[in-house]
Parts: sequence; structure tokens; C-alpha cells
Amino acid sequence: MLEQDSLTVLQHALQQLDAGFTTLPAVSTDNTATAQQMQPILAAVAGRMQDNCPYFHPLYAGQMLKPPHPVARAAYALATWINPNNHALDGGRASSRMEMEAVQALAAMFGWKQHLGHLTSGGTFANLEALWIAGQLTGKKKIIASDQAHYTHSRISAVLGLPFASVTSDAQGRMDPNALETLLQAGDIGTVVVTLGATATGAVDPLPRILELQQQYGFRIHVDAAYGGYFVLAGNLAPHTRAAFDAIHRADSIVVDPHKHGLQPYGCGCILFRDPTVGRFYKHDSPYTYFSSEELHLGEISLECSRAGASAVALWATQQLLPYSRDGQFAQGLQQGRAAALELHRRLQQESRFLTAFAPELDIVLWAMRGSSVAESSQRAQAVFQQAAAQDLHLALAQLPVRYFPAGTWPQASAAGHVTCLRSVLMKPEHLQWIDAIWQRLQKAALAVT
Repeated sequence: MLEQDSLTVLQHALQQLDAGFTTLPAVSTDNTATAQQMQPILAAVAGRMQDNCPYFHPLYAGQMLKPPHPVARAAYALATWINPNNHALDGGRASSRMEMEAVQALAAMFGWKQHLGHLTSGGTFANLEALWIAGQLTGKKKIIASDQAHYTHSRISAVLGLPFASVTSDAQGRMDPNALETLLQAGDIGTVVVTLGATATGAVDPLPRILELQQQYGFRIHVDAAYGGYFVLAGNLAPHTRAAFDAIHRADSIVVDPHKHGLQPYGCGCILFRDPTVGRFYKHDSPYTYFSSEELHLGEISLECSRAGASAVALWATQQLLPYSRDGQFAQGLQQGRAAALELHRRLQQESRFLTAFAPELDIVLWAMRGSSVAESSQRAQAVFQQAAAQDLHLALAQLPVRYFPAGTWPQASAAGHVTCLRSVLMKPEHLQWIDAIWQRLQKAALAVT
């Protein structure tokens, strides 16, 4: 089940890498373990690692977990023999330049010719840098995000000492622009976080309307596209979603996570700023940092210090194989995942045991179990989750506002209440071919509990 052909390619590449250092004198070390010593330890690791869900398999359709592309995995492993540190060119000349090229490709994907950006350990740190810069530019003004935005925005704001408030989402799970405008009228908002691909629902905030409000009220726009950013390349988006991604180039900053749809190993996030001059806020004068060359060092435009150069190498290699074009193989993979989500949603709508909220905007599908009360529906969702896992179909659970479902679905429920729902992230291209198998297992699981 696990891809192994890349091991042969990796061995050849490692031999080529080794050939680049043949002028060095041989080194004898005492701490190199023998294959005989390592074998039982790695066997134990393999045994321990079997205690995982099969994240690589299409029957895993739960959380946002996707295996890296074989070329990314091989390139990452190859780089670890050098183990470059992309904080400074002195610690990773080749990998630093590969990072700059890889980040340039991401910026170009969003329509930016000029930018300032770098890779991070993940979306959380990338969002931290975006809000830190926002705080530098807007003082102590408030950060605003949807109530469906990732929880890290409120946490990051607290870490940075910036006030934070959430905006109500509408019936589609998107930021409500009317509620946003009400908050904007107070005049104390410095930055609005626009989520293009909410973590729980996949909802895409109405960026074009928020840009109109920006013209009237004046605030920074930070786009958190950690999950959904790559869908800018997809050709099968709904009109509202397409309009939001078409406007992304007008944002002040963007976060995207290559370790989600970008086929990369964890952790690989990216922060991009439209205005390169924000780099002035990163400047520091450290007596022990090895900025010995006159070229730009990535550590001079990053809050993180040591960062894995292997992440940049893996991303660069993947981009060479799968360029970011709207008619290319990479974009087709995104479209297949979305097509799978739309097909699952269609089947859910036709089955009386299930209740759907809204159609998927990207590749995340949400549904509830029919029940006479919120409690009964929630209990049934938990039971289906367990029954499906027993059939090797791995789903996820999510808490959604009751108001996302048609009025009267649960007559006694409070409009402010929440219901436990089932959630499926169909982010693997193979999911489209496996919809029948997923559906059969889901129906069997639902039949067992209703």
C-alpha cells in the first residue's frame, strides 16, 4: 500500500549528491550505527507507526491529512543528508535559493509580481507573522475574523497584545458583511482576517464585498488561505467562490500551507506580503547570527530563526514536477477533490437519514444525522462515526451552529445551539474514484444506528 518506487530514485540521487564532495578527505566516526544495530530499532518504529489511521488511503476521508507527493518525500529525505538551515545563506545556500524560487512561484500563483515572503513551520506561525506586521502598521487597533475562522487568530491576537473580536457568519458559514460593517462603524478595527477555506466548513468569505468596505472604512486585509489557497487554480468553483479567489491579489497579506493541498510533508507554511517594504520591521542586529554574505538572508525577513531547508527543497522539487498552472496536473487534482465533494453532497441530499447544511465550496462536506432533537442527531452522528471506522471508512466530527440547517429541523432547539455533525475532507484526487466505496460504507454505518 505504501509507495516505495521513489526509494530507488532517492538512492541514485544520494549517490549523485555524494559525488559532489569527493574532494574532501575521508572521515572516520565512532558514532555511526551499523545496519545491524539500526534494523531492530526501525522495525520497532514501523510497528509503533502502524497505530495510525491510514491517512494515505482514499478511505481516510476525515481530517485535513494528505500524503506528500513521492518527489517531495524523496527530496526532503535527500536534503537531510546535508541538513541545511534556511535561517542564513551560510547554513543553506542552495536550499535558501530554492526557497526564494518556491515562494516566488506561490506569489505568482496569487497574481503578485512583487512580494515579501518566506516559508514557515506552518500556517499558525505564518498567521502570527501576518498579524504581527498588522499590529506594527495599525497600532493597537482591533483584529477581526469570522466566528468560523481558525481559533488561532484570537489566540495569536492575545499573544501579540492586540484586541480581537469575531464576526457572525451567515447561513452559508461565511463572514456576514453586514455584521462586519456594524463593527467597522466604531472606527477601531485595524485588520480584517478573511478566510478562504474555513477549517471546519470549507466556507469562503466574501472577499469582493469586504474589499468594498475597505475602501470606505480603511483597514488591512489579511487572507488566511492556509487550507484553501491552492484552489485559486481550480476551474470548477462556484461563482461566489471564484470571485473571492479572483480578488485575492488585492489583499495585504496571504497565508497558504503547502503541507495541505501542496503535497508537502509537515511542516511547510508560507507567509506573503504584497508590500515588500514591511521587511523593515524584521531587522535585527544579532552579534552571533552568521549573516556573513551581502545577499539577502531569509532570517532577515522571518520571525523564526532555524528553519528546515529540507522543506524548501521538497517544495521546489514538487513545483518542478507539477507547476502551478490552471490547466495542469496539479490543478486537475484539486478539481477532482472538489468533484468528489459535490458528488457526495448530492447523494447525501437524496438520502432521508442525512441532513445537509450547505453545498461544499471547496472539498469539505458536512452533514447531520436526522433525529427528533439536537441531542439525538448528535448521538447518531457519533455512532455513525464509530460504525464507519469499523468498516475502515474514517470520517471526522464537527460542531456546527443549528442555524446552518433549515428552520424547524429541530423544533425545540435554540437558534444559538450547536449540533454534532459528520465531516469529510475529500482532498485526495483518488477520492473521486472511491466515492462508491465511501458511500456504501457510509450507508451501512447509518443503517446500523437508525
